Order: sequence, then structure tokens, then C-alpha cells
Amino acid sequence: MNLDPDTAARVDALRRDKGLGLSEAVNELIRAGAVAKGAERPRFVQKTYDMGLKIDVTNIGEVLEYLDMAEGRACSW
Repeated sequence: MNLDPDTAARVDALRRDKGLGLSEAVNELIRAGAVAKGAERPRFVQKTYDMGLKIDVTNIGEVLEYLDMAEGRACSW
């Protein structure tokens, strides 16, 4: 197993402090990190931008029809 120096130092310190084996120390640090990350996770907010569209793009069929007409093609359906 290859650990970055800072991570290896934390594993070694935990092994000394608690008398753990390598796998036990690594597992404990991973669990602690997973719990900490879950608590800090920011709420996801989708960024939106006004693109100046004048059509409703929520209906893909209408959008494709509009694009076909803009290119001078008849709809195939």
C-alpha cells in the first residue's frame, strides 16, 4: 500500500496511540473521514443562466420541430 506522507503519519500516530494494526488504523481513519465529509457536504444548488431563449425547451419534441423548421427542413414524424 502506498500512502502519501501526511496520511502515513496519521496512520502511524493512530497505531501508536491506540495500539492498532495497519488495516485497523486505515479503516478507522477512512470511517472518520467519511462521517466528517457527510456532515460538511454543502447543499447542491443548480446554477442557471438566462440564455435569452424564446421557446419552451422542456418539451424535446417541440424543440426538435422548431430546429428542423429553422433549418428549412420538414419534420419527419
